[in-house]
Amino acid sequence: MNWDRLIEKAFEGMEKSYAPYSGFRVGAALLAKDGEIYTGCNIESCAYSPTICAERTALAKAVSEGERVFKALAIVSSAGVDGGYTSPCGVCRQMLFEFCGEEMPVVLAKSKQDYQVVLLGELLPRGFGPDKLGKERAKCE
Repeated sequence: MNWDRLIEKAFEGMEKSYAPYSGFRVGAALLAKDGEIYTGCNIESCAYSPTICAERTALAKAVSEGERVFKALAIVSSAGVDGGYTSPCGVCRQMLFEFCGEEMPVVLAKSKQDYQVVLLGELLPRGFGPDKLGKERAKCE
């Protein structure tokens, strides 16, 4: 799959980041089943715990618009441009797993040319999903 547009949208999300305390700006782009892309950025709070990650911002935007099935996620960060790839934190991994399960591709990108693709199940092995509660989850497309 060509990941260029998804990575580009993640960079657009990162431009809107509010990270005055850490300076660690993150952008995410979540691809829905219908092709719609929902972007997110991290939003920090001086109280720290209310801070929300870019991945959960994108997911919250999508779910609040009625989306429930997703194809892929791309993540970029200001640190990734100069260093390593940035992957989702544990809370974001859990929230994504709720909707996508282990088969969703996650693109960890420094640029359109420099990225890695991993499955969510690799980032959250043995994840806790709705099936553990006897509920059905939408399948990742």
